[in-house]
Amino acid sequence: MKLLYRLMIAFFTVIITLMTVLRLAFINVTNETMYRNTWNQLKTYSDSLVQDAIRYDTFDHTFKGFENQALLSNAALLSNQHVHFAIFDMTQRQTFASNGFAPQISKNDWKKLKKGKTIYLRLTRPQINNQKAHQSAMTEVIRPYFYHKKMIAVVSIATFVSVVEENMHQLKINLAIAFLIATLAALLISYLLARSITKKIDQLRTATRQVAKGNYHVKVPVNGKDEVDDLARSFNQMTTALRESDQEIRRQEERRRKFLADAAHEMRTPLTTINGLLEGLRYDAIPKEDWNHSIELMQNDTQRLIRLVNDNLDYEKIRTNQISMDRKLFDCSAVLTNLKEQLNKRAAEKEDRIQLDVPAGLLVYADYDRFVQIMFNVIQNAIQFTSNGLIKISARRVERGCKFKISDNGIGMTNDQVKNIWERFYKADQSRSNQYGESGLGLPIVHELVNLHGGKVTVESKPKKGTTFTIFLPDPQHAPHRNSQN
Repeated sequence: MKLLYRLMIAFFTVIITLMTVLRLAFINVTNETMYRNTWNQLKTYSDSLVQDAIRYDTFDHTFKGFENQALLSNAALLSNQHVHFAIFDMTQRQTFASNGFAPQISKNDWKKLKKGKTIYLRLTRPQINNQKAHQSAMTEVIRPYFYHKKMIAVVSIATFVSVVEENMHQLKINLAIAFLIATLAALLISYLLARSITKKIDQLRTATRQVAKGNYHVKVPVNGKDEVDDLARSFNQMTTALRESDQEIRRQEERRRKFLADAAHEMRTPLTTINGLLEGLRYDAIPKEDWNHSIELMQNDTQRLIRLVNDNLDYEKIRTNQISMDRKLFDCSAVLTNLKEQLNKRAAEKEDRIQLDVPAGLLVYADYDRFVQIMFNVIQNAIQFTSNGLIKISARRVERGCKFKISDNGIGMTNDQVKNIWERFYKADQSRSNQYGESGLGLPIVHELVNLHGGKVTVESKPKKGTTFTIFLPDPQHAPHRNSQN
């Protein structure tokens, strides 16, 4: 069975059950009220006829009895309203009865009457001259009357239950009509309530099918704060997460595809060179005097391939935070001095000069080997793209850490080139891609290592004016709270 129908049945059952209970309670209360009203009316009739017919001695103020003519007049009047009465004296003898009305009063009832209590009987069958009336049930009130604290008479007054039941029957008919109308209304309300819930579920089902087809942009409208709306919000959060995950997968796939293409491109040149030289040696196409030079070329290209593979592995480990980091405070002036001495020969080949401006004893908080790798790559990059120029290396203590600047007056870069230098295998100057085994991975590695230290690296460059790299490394109290990642 569909959820819509199950919900309709549930709502309809609850509403009908509630209406039935209320209807029964209303009928019961109304029935009780109608009997009480009838009894009160009978009491009023009884008091009125006693007041009209009772006679007292004006001299000694004693009870003399009831005037028969007054009783007959009241009997005729009340008979038209289907009300009958009988009067008893204090000896329990019936002294008057309208239309032969002959009620029976038990001994227990007499005891109560003598105590001044009024007795109410819901169903009784006293004898009446009219045969049809004799067969009909009546509701009766038996009421005592006292004069100077002495019981002088008892009046039993009754009317047919059918009179009360006629009113009750009409009330039940009206309630039945109202119940039927309410049932139809309950059915409509149940449908609307069930539909309001299943409509949201239908929207979720439709959206789920869209997600199954790969559409992660679908959204389910949320208008309320019930559980289904909470589910819709969770669904929307899920589709957002799936969309972002799908976008990330596409980016990763594009990065993987680009990496494979770039790696193949980078490896093609040295492998082609090595293969050509090997074929030349195999078929004696290379003179003997050039063998050593050919072997040297193959060795250089082999080392370049090894560096390319190692740089890629290193970059991936750094990017995925899988390298060990042992950060500590050390004198960076000594490190930069050693790097200058190592790279002076390479700079001299390009007719460059390296100028170092670092305060003695300047302490930096970093992983020693990774700091060397960062500075070596940036300085080497400056030498590579500068000819007959000056490379300046400076370091200063600043707020919360140390700042390093490596600037050159080389070929520089455009704004578009600056935006792409952190991409793997990107080369700002393709014509120089083979010098010093440059693989396009040095600066991406620098960027990832600086980030792992909790620092920041920025670049300023202008074509034919030069480039400046600024690197900030934080102090221990401002650095990320982890020393190693495995």
